[in-house]
Amino acid sequence: MNSHVPAGSDKAAFVQAAGMFALAENRLSRMGQLSGPLPKGEGKVAEMIRKQSSSDYPIVKCMDLGRGTGDEVEFQFVQPTKMRPIMGSRMAEGKGKGLAYEKGRTRVNQARIPVKLGDTMSNIRSQVDFTKLARPVAQSHANAYLDQSILTHIGGARGFHDNIEWRLPTEDDPDFAELLVNQVKAPTKNRHYMADGTNGVQAFSVNTGEVDLATTDELNMSVVDAVRTLIESLPLPPPAVKLPGDAAAEDEPLRALMLSPAQYHAFAQDDDFRKFQVAALNRAANAKGHPLFKGEAGLWNGILLLKQPKPIRFYAGNTIRYCDNYLTENESTCVVPASFGSTHAVDRAILLGGQTLMQAFAASGLSGMPFFWNEEEFDHKDKRELLIGVIQGLQKIRFAVDQGTGQKHWTDIGALAVDTVVKLIPGERA
Repeated sequence: MNSHVPAGSDKAAFVQAAGMFALAENRLSRMGQLSGPLPKGEGKVAEMIRKQSSSDYPIVKCMDLGRGTGDEVEFQFVQPTKMRPIMGSRMAEGKGKGLAYEKGRTRVNQARIPVKLGDTMSNIRSQVDFTKLARPVAQSHANAYLDQSILTHIGGARGFHDNIEWRLPTEDDPDFAELLVNQVKAPTKNRHYMADGTNGVQAFSVNTGEVDLATTDELNMSVVDAVRTLIESLPLPPPAVKLPGDAAAEDEPLRALMLSPAQYHAFAQDDDFRKFQVAALNRAANAKGHPLFKGEAGLWNGILLLKQPKPIRFYAGNTIRYCDNYLTENESTCVVPASFGSTHAVDRAILLGGQTLMQAFAASGLSGMPFFWNEEEFDHKDKRELLIGVIQGLQKIRFAVDQGTGQKHWTDIGALAVDTVVKLIPGERA
């Protein structure tokens, strides 16, 4: 049944905002597919005071529509606990272990994108309906801002690749911190690795102030195989991603490896890559056709290879932030070797498991929804402007985890970074 909202209805702003929120939630981008759904339908969303999406996905969403509750949303997570059963008739009473909770707080802020709709004369002169054109353009800008913010937070860096398609500036821009709302945190020491021509991957390391990578340390099959071995060797690795209807979710645990376009292209040169694409489609058939398995995707050894929307890239001389201690979140810096010149750079691949990122939404006073829109007339109604906005915040899920030794290591729960070298297109740094 088609919905109809009369002109001037007080429901217009809400319906439009709900529509934009639905479009953002259902956007077909990779970033949009990495989270589970929130309740559908305008009524259910409006009634939902605070709900959290499934933690089986990399992105865990929480919507808090309460008013006057502050600009932070709190998530709660259960700490892993080492337990063993009490056997036979041995006394079990009083030997239970308590559950330890960790809290994560994510601050939200509103991001607004205004678009000029012209004035009386510009509308007379032009055959273009600026109002119809502006709404999808504004929506696409908002979606790109969301996707790039997610990528930056899960990767622990924005990188220095930059062109007109980026909605976020590089981290040396004075507006960077405000646009990202919450601090972008470098990968924890136990979640940061790099390509190694001998062993596939090794822990992130620095040599005399430069990242310890050579121009031959590119992404290849050995790196992906080593990442799989690493997952099986780490204590408390990133949790498996469990998609709805995936019949193999328990027996064949899945993680997603987000590759930059250059890394993806390098891996796609492998003679067996077509087989990986077929394997991804076969898994999709057993997972109710989930879109994450389709398009530019390949499945190898339990790792779903996906292309990032943008590269997290560091050029020669650029700074890379890293953590050099398991027990703290303190960050240090190194640089990409100057010898990489204009021919090579460092790109970051990101392995994603469940519970990688918190995404918190709050309600706008204009719509009662996270998304809102508004149109204004000014200069005696000669000129008009449309504005789209969203109130949200992102934060990587991280807390200190007991590794079974009594020491708590700061751990990015669902994200693991793998830095590799890529060849640059001639003239990229000209």
